[in-house]
Formats: sequence, C-alpha cells, structure tokens
Amino acid sequence: MKKTFLATLIAFSALAAHAAELKVGFMPGPYRDAFTKGIAPQLEKQGYQIKYVEFSQGVQINDAVERGQIDANIFQHTIYLEANNKSQKFDLFPLVHVPTPPMGLYSKRYKTLAEVPDGATVTVPSDPVNTARGLRILAALGWVAIKPGVDAINISERDLSANPKKLKIVPLDAAQAPRSLEDADLSAIQGNFAVAYGLKLTEALKLEDMTLPYVNIVAVKRSNKDAKFAQDIVAAYKAPEFQKFFESNPVWKGYRLPDYFAPSTTTVGSTKP
Repeated sequence: MKKTFLATLIAFSALAAHAAELKVGFMPGPYRDAFTKGIAPQLEKQGYQIKYVEFSQGVQINDAVERGQIDANIFQHTIYLEANNKSQKFDLFPLVHVPTPPMGLYSKRYKTLAEVPDGATVTVPSDPVNTARGLRILAALGWVAIKPGVDAINISERDLSANPKKLKIVPLDAAQAPRSLEDADLSAIQGNFAVAYGLKLTEALKLEDMTLPYVNIVAVKRSNKDAKFAQDIVAAYKAPEFQKFFESNPVWKGYRLPDYFAPSTTTVGSTKP
C-alpha cells in the first residue's frame, strides 16, 4: 500500500513538474467558449495548464504574442494578421483555421431587406479590412458598387463607384457596432461581436459569403509555429472529437467551418464552401 501510494505521488510530482503553462489571448466573442469546452480538455490531458487572457483591442493582443507575453491568440483572420504584421512590424503566423461566425447585416427597425428604405443609415466597421467586408455585403445586395481593383487593406466608403440606394454609410469601431442598432437603420457586425452581444446569426438580414481569407485563425509567433504547444493546438482543433463536439451544438449554427472539418450528419447549419 505504501509503495503504491509513493509511486502515485512520484508520478503526480513528475507530471506537475512537466506541466506547461499555455497563455492564450481572446477578444470578446465565441472563440474562448469553443476553446474552453472543446480544445482545452484535450490539452489539459497532455499536461498543459491553460491561462486565459482577455483583450479589448486587436493590435494590443497581437503585440502580446509578438512580445511573448502570451503564446497564442484567437480572434482574427489572415488579412488582419498580415496587415498588422506589415504596419506594426510583427512576425506572427496563422497556425490553423477555427470555426468562425460570419459578418452579418442586422437591424432592430426592419425585419426584411425589402423593408429597408432608400437613404437608410448603415454602420460598418471602421478598420479598412472589415470595412471591405461590410461593403461587400451591401454590394451583394446590389445596394452599392465597389470600384474594381481596390486594395482590401485600404478600402473605405469613398471607394464606392455607385450607391443607387443612397445609403448613409457610417464607419464605426467594430466593438461598438451592436450598440449602434439603437440608432442606425442597419449595422454590418462582425460575427464575434454579434455573438458576444447576444445576437443570433439566424437573425441577420444578410450574412456574408465568407471566403477563406476571412475565416479566423490561431496566431503564434512565426518562430513558434513548429513548437510542441503549437502543434498540439493544431492537433486538438483537427481532432474528430472536437469536430463532433462543435457540429452537434446548436449554439454554433451558421458558423463557417474550416476545410479540415469532415462531412458530418450531425451538422446544425454550419457551412463549408
């Protein structure tokens, strides 16, 4: 009995000694919830101790990865990451795509697109990368037209070639977009902020046709892309148990799934191209 207890104690002590703290940063939205419930349990079985760090600003959370204050973050798509790498001289790497809620066009005043009058006020995210996404939703409806060849990183409402519906387009900090629904006719809201605010993707009057560059990723320093913790995160997202867990939960209906997700009969409305 004593020998068994001693062996157990030694094994536990060895596991604790080798446990690695993994610091992961998040912005408001659904990514922490999916990580906590679907990814962390897999990593914890391997001895990782997860520390969650919350941020409210995109450059700040990328700077934390660049400086080594956190190991990874989950909040952005590759176009935003590349823009930050260029403007801030970061060297971050897109490790693996994650299930992502699309940007959508929401309204508290109108129930259908047909009700929206000419001259309506529409808020769009003020950062150019996501301004482009909002304008493309409007363009898909035929409400505006975007000049050909415009750089997605530098686009603004001034890059419209036509605005037949005479929309009043108001750039707004993305995190404030859900609150603008009280005053604006419509708001183009990024999926993570919509979910964080309690909006359902199914309530959007129009969801974007989300293409791969806008599917969010786990970001790490490029020098860490082959590190064990990074590869363990990749393996956890690609594990069949995570995919089954995610697709079977109706709370994530409407998400754009990464290409590595296998076809499933348990899907609840998540989308793949």
